[in-house]
Amino acid sequence: MRHLSLIFFFAFPYFLFCQNKSVSITSKQDSIVFNDTMKKALSFFREKQLDSFKKYTELSSNYSKKTKDLQKVHFYLATYYKYTEKPDSAYYHYHQSKNLAKKNNDSLAIGRRLLSIANIQREFKDYLGSEISSIEALQYLEPIKSYEYLERVYNNLGLVSSELDLEKEALKYYNTALETNKLNNNIIGYLYIINNIGLLYQNKQQHQKALIYFKKGLAFDSIKEKHPTQYALLLENLTYSNYSFGNKERVLQQYNEVLSIRKKLHNYSGISTTHINLSNYFKDFNLTKKALFHSNEALKYAKQTHNNKRWLEALENLSRLTKGEQSKQYLREYITLNDSLFQKERQLKNQFAKIRYETDKKEKENVVLKTENQQKQAEITYQKQQKTIGWLAAVSGLLFSGFSVLFYFQRKRKILYQAQLQKVEAREQERQQIAKSLHDEVAGDLRLLHRKLEKSNLVEEAIKLNAVKENVRNLSHQLSSVSFDKVSFKDQIINLVSDYFELDFKIKVYGIRDYDWTTIDNSIKRLLYLSTRESIQNCKKYAKASTIIIDFSVHKKYVHLNITDNGIGFNTKISKKGIGLQNLQERVEELDGTLTITSEIGKGTQTHIQIPLNV
Repeated sequence: MRHLSLIFFFAFPYFLFCQNKSVSITSKQDSIVFNDTMKKALSFFREKQLDSFKKYTELSSNYSKKTKDLQKVHFYLATYYKYTEKPDSAYYHYHQSKNLAKKNNDSLAIGRRLLSIANIQREFKDYLGSEISSIEALQYLEPIKSYEYLERVYNNLGLVSSELDLEKEALKYYNTALETNKLNNNIIGYLYIINNIGLLYQNKQQHQKALIYFKKGLAFDSIKEKHPTQYALLLENLTYSNYSFGNKERVLQQYNEVLSIRKKLHNYSGISTTHINLSNYFKDFNLTKKALFHSNEALKYAKQTHNNKRWLEALENLSRLTKGEQSKQYLREYITLNDSLFQKERQLKNQFAKIRYETDKKEKENVVLKTENQQKQAEITYQKQQKTIGWLAAVSGLLFSGFSVLFYFQRKRKILYQAQLQKVEAREQERQQIAKSLHDEVAGDLRLLHRKLEKSNLVEEAIKLNAVKENVRNLSHQLSSVSFDKVSFKDQIINLVSDYFELDFKIKVYGIRDYDWTTIDNSIKRLLYLSTRESIQNCKKYAKASTIIIDFSVHKKYVHLNITDNGIGFNTKISKKGIGLQNLQERVEELDGTLTITSEIGKGTQTHIQIPLNV
């Protein structure tokens, strides 16, 4: 009987699918099949059979006729990709689910999907994107007073602000999360927020303040029995702060207690963190063998759970605890992993931006089609209601003559400007070809020569050649063009700012969201992008600025870019323009624009660019 049940279990959806070919299934029947299939998918998820969970979710999409059903399908698929370590696919399906929820005016679902999107962005260091998604989520969750998810959004904003070293803002968000928690009465949420506040002070080396919050969490009623995961987290952080503060009593005992709890809970990611802490503890006491053991254990569990932060820490510890070729091997692994993670973060940020761009573009296209349809209907109605009025013909003739002359001159001017834009585009293609040759051919040859020098033990020459190779790569990147076909101008600017944003180098951008940049020629957008990048690099390299304000605006027939920094400034009458500024001046003049730079020593620098749109 059991085997027959299994056969029926797997054959049931297929049987229904075959029946669909020969028998017309009503909407009511589709809905029943959809709900049954989704229930099966959910049961597989609870049993952690993720492949079956995905299979039945996709099968259910054959019966999803309503927008609400499709919204649920995308949510389940996003969940699958989240647990299988595919953040770009998870991000895509969360976005699709959110957009469908908007069509249903489902504020709770929209807020939840935006929160999931914000969490993915934060995990991959897209802090600006995470902050934007979180604030958008608040706009949907606050009116419906969804305290459970409001608490999580405020907690995420606190985490983002902590990563950006904005202590006051982080505390403000955490305190708002605690106030919301009182209305929600979520014990686990409360413990996480208390722990995050403690970590905020711990990262600032303010261990006395940190200990207050860790102890507050550990004092919660029966926390060890009722909430062992949160207990282990708080105890480990308490132990670390106590040890850092100089209180070394019971450190080893408490770390071992945390390790024991996490093994019982099968919390392998947490186990890697505890082994790192134990390794550092033994390393401080020069107990190298024990430190090595715990570093290797940390590496094993970090690899198993893709805990990249602990993976890097374990490799760094092992490179310092070992000697000779083994130490070098660990260091090479560390550098390779660190570089690949950085590249992955960059790729994911671009992928996130591309998904946002494509979904926003599709939404706009749907709105345009709907508007055009309404306009056509209105035009037909208007034409039916109106009769031909004779005297308008004469007036129209005169107006036509006048407009024809005006159109001729406007057309001539536009053709000349378009010709200029084509010249600029041709130059960009030449630059792109040169950049490609430098990157693929010259840098590649230098890389081979560099390896040969390393194998020949010519270390000093290899280092110098490597510097030359990096200069060639940097030059190729500077020459390479920028495309706005896949990633929009707005998202390119956001990614650029995110790449250069640091704790002591803050960049504020205004106006980038206020205009429809798809209507502006790519050559103009490319100039604005390169101007922004050149200004940021100059501020970082020469001006010693801590804050840059970038302001985009479009007025009448011109687009304006104003960049202001609080750097050391310079005397514009004495200082000569560098190659970067000279190239920028040439690019601006190619598009009939103007570049104005004003600066005083000690009062920063202001750069203003004005480009005619001529459309």
